[in-house]
Amino acid sequence: MKRFTQLFQQVDATTSTNEKIRAIQSYFQQESPENAVWALYLLLGKTRKRLITSNTLRQIFLQISEIPEWLFEDCYAHVGDSAEVIALLLQQEETEISKTGSEIPLCDWMEKIIPTVKAIASEAELKELVVSWWSSLSSFEAFVLNKILTGAFRVGVSEKLVIKGLAAVCDIPEAELAHRLMGDFEPTPAFFQHLMQVEREVDSPSQPYPFFLASQLEEDRFFQEQHPQDWQAEWKWDGIRAQIIRRAQQVFTWSRGEDLITHQFPELEVFFLTLPDGYVLDGEIVCWDGDRPLDFNQLQKRLGRKRVSAKVMQDYPVHFIAYDLLEHQGEDIRDKPLRDRRALLLDLLHQYPSPLVSPSIILDFTTWEELQSQRLQSRLYGAEGLVIKSLDSPYLVGRKRGYWWKYKVDPMALDAVLIYAQAGSGKRANLFTDYTFALWRGEELVPFAKAYSGLDNKEIDELDKWIRKHTIEKFGPVRSVEPMHVFEIGFEGISQSKRHKSGISVRFPRILRWRKDKPIQEADTIEAAMQLLAINGGETDDE
Repeated sequence: MKRFTQLFQQVDATTSTNEKIRAIQSYFQQESPENAVWALYLLLGKTRKRLITSNTLRQIFLQISEIPEWLFEDCYAHVGDSAEVIALLLQQEETEISKTGSEIPLCDWMEKIIPTVKAIASEAELKELVVSWWSSLSSFEAFVLNKILTGAFRVGVSEKLVIKGLAAVCDIPEAELAHRLMGDFEPTPAFFQHLMQVEREVDSPSQPYPFFLASQLEEDRFFQEQHPQDWQAEWKWDGIRAQIIRRAQQVFTWSRGEDLITHQFPELEVFFLTLPDGYVLDGEIVCWDGDRPLDFNQLQKRLGRKRVSAKVMQDYPVHFIAYDLLEHQGEDIRDKPLRDRRALLLDLLHQYPSPLVSPSIILDFTTWEELQSQRLQSRLYGAEGLVIKSLDSPYLVGRKRGYWWKYKVDPMALDAVLIYAQAGSGKRANLFTDYTFALWRGEELVPFAKAYSGLDNKEIDELDKWIRKHTIEKFGPVRSVEPMHVFEIGFEGISQSKRHKSGISVRFPRILRWRKDKPIQEADTIEAAMQLLAINGGETDDE
């Protein structure tokens, strides 16, 4: 545990990419497979299961501490993380915890010690167990333990950097390591040793490929330098990016977030079982009505269910829009150019037709002006914009610039009034960065969206000072402020909602600009939002 905590501190304390990679490389060069595989599991964010809630840890701490609850809450308001507050306050207790830290290996903590929580029968036993752990750990180790227990372990390093550091230890290309680490895995020494072998046997049939992602298009430069005949364009859909794998007489459906979601779309599983083994398709799962996708809110009704009933499948029918073919007759064809992979994909779907699956539509254009015109029609087809792909492009790993570009339409937008503010979390726990905005309904301002991104640091500081001086009421962590400022709020989708007082909900709201030039009387109305809803064919987000 001590060495892993030191690694955590090293990568968390620097903003230098090279220093993070060097720290990761050094750790994996020196650590045993038993501990290294658990470190890898944690760094990649594979541990999502919550064993103890943050509130339970807080109550345990307050029972053993002389610190009053109001002081704990005040500390939390500044730090923004219960696990960190507890670790910091433990240092200050009269019964100060050991500074030497735990000599117990990370693998023993993860495999033997922490799992004993599951067998605890009473609150008293849980309290005794957690306190005994805290007493054996340094403050930073207690922080790491708390994050693991609450299922909220995160570290300031991306998956890409973890793989770079690991690749520096062995003679394996980063793209190959990324592929080997796709999906879930059992954190065993045997897995780690197998992972680090330059040559190895074929992995589990369920293993997906790393997703290739599009970058934001740089319009002026792209259209000046590129020729239309070298590119294809297709609609950008608002669904779930997924890979569907047909291997070993089974079907596996993986989301881009590396969640296995096969059981949530059983009708797709049934169809793909009719295909021969040895195929992997990349595409988008959307809810479908005739010849166009439904609002994303409809698709959400399918997510997170342990069992999808016939009624749910009927009420929220899905469709798989196939973008690409990654494996053909058991062969990895990602190195082939897109035009060749596309031809094989079309041939496969022609041989095995289904109303549940179709290839993406390739738009017809001969000039960039024609393509730009089609982009403006995106919402008429239920799309977010376009994805432009080089016909010569291989299927790469992650977001590699130069081959695939996303060319989205401008967001929908409404001018709204700031009415509530709340402090952020983590490094922004001492600033008001989470805002609630309202639209007019007659003479009343009605909340319609929350947003926390879009302002620069200077604007955040300015608005934070203003909020502190113009607070009307406090509701726990939320402050009601004088309605004086208008902001342009952008969003990708709009739907009717019975759960919201405004009667609407919006998707991915963010601040586009601070409208200091506009008085609140000129902010938009609920009626304007409903007109936007009608124009864009929004659906209801309630059953």
